[in-house]
Parts: sequence; C-alpha cells; structure tokens
Amino acid sequence: MNWREKYGIPNDAVITIAGTVGVGKSTMTTALAEALDFKTSFEKVDHNPYLESFYKDFERWSFHLQIYFLAERFKEQKKIFEYGGGFVQDRSIYEDTGIFARMHYEKGTMSPTDYETYKNLFDAMVMTPYFPHPDLLIYLEGSLDEIIGRIRQRGREMERKTPVSYWEEMHDRYSKWIDSFNACPVLRINIADYDLKQEESLELILEKVGRRIGKRKMRSMIPINEDYRL
Repeated sequence: MNWREKYGIPNDAVITIAGTVGVGKSTMTTALAEALDFKTSFEKVDHNPYLESFYKDFERWSFHLQIYFLAERFKEQKKIFEYGGGFVQDRSIYEDTGIFARMHYEKGTMSPTDYETYKNLFDAMVMTPYFPHPDLLIYLEGSLDEIIGRIRQRGREMERKTPVSYWEEMHDRYSKWIDSFNACPVLRINIADYDLKQEESLELILEKVGRRIGKRKMRSMIPINEDYRL
C-alpha cells in the first residue's frame, strides 16, 4: 500500500514529532517513516556531552546543554531541507526555547544573562523568514501518570532517577506551550487513542496527516493550530 498516494502526502514533506520525554516520539517517528518510505532524523541523546552532567546539576549545565541542542537541531534542520524533504523528525527545535530554556530561567537554574543570550541566538537562527519550518508538527500528549509510567519502564537510568516533580513541571509546561504554538501547522494526538502495532491505528493517523498537509502547495502558507482527536 502506498500511503503517500492514498492520502495525498507530498514525497518531500517534513514532519516533526513533539512531546515530553516518555510520550513515544521515537516510536511514532519510526512508524510514520516506514509507512511513508521517508527518512528519519533522531535526537542524538547518546552522544550528547552535557546530558549526564545536566541531570546531576541543572544550574551548572543548563545553558551549555541548550546551546548544544540548538546547534545540533539547527544543523539537522538545514540538512533535511538541503536533502529535499521526505523526513520524519524526532523532537522539534521549538521546544528548546519555548519549554526548556524558559523553564530553567524561571526556576533560577539559568541566569538572566545566559537566558537572554540564548534567546537572542535562537531568534536570530530560527525565528526568521529564511528558516525552513516543517510542514507539520505532530504533538503527542497523554496523562501525567501514563507518561511517568513509560519513563519508569524505558530504563534510561538518568531519567528514572529524576524527581517526579520535574516531570510534573514538564507536563504542565508542554500543555501550555502547545496551546499557543503557531510556527507551523499542528496535529495533536493522545497516546491513549492509538496502538501503532495495529495497522488501523496507523492508517487513521496517516489519514489525519494527509488531510492536514496533503493539499499544501507552499510551506509559507499561514499556519493553523488545529486539535485533531483520534
């Protein structure tokens, strides 16, 4: 079955998967890429030189971590569009400033000077007409209990040792962030409403994706943030 043709999804589309830790971004990225015969772009967590230190000392390493993520995501976004599209991307560049950097600034684990420097750099790199925004951002959401359960089961040691209060904070901030996000079109999906092992669930998601971006002729169209429920 050619899902791209069936649902009118352009073969050069760029789809980004967003959501908090444990929500299943990597699994969704893989499933959609395989169904659409697209390439994947995954977050390079295992090779991040700051991540382990960051989880031990937020205040000391938050600025370094955010600058590293910004540089890596910007390079990856540029590479995707130079290649010509046809990608599903695990995590968006927008979450870095809208959630993580802001959270550390507001909680006092990033200094006002560092936060201002980071925001100025982000705006200069990303918030311009020349930055290639994706065709669609798929936002995965779920209850706090579901997400914490997934984190505990996944087995990444540094995340399982992180206090639950941190994940509560992240869950709340993600909910507020997506409600006001408008850098590109959004498709919201609740993780309780699908099972990617079932072809029917995957097909329903692809139908929603096609309905959202299939008739888009230009990436510069005005974005509309719509909440599609499965």
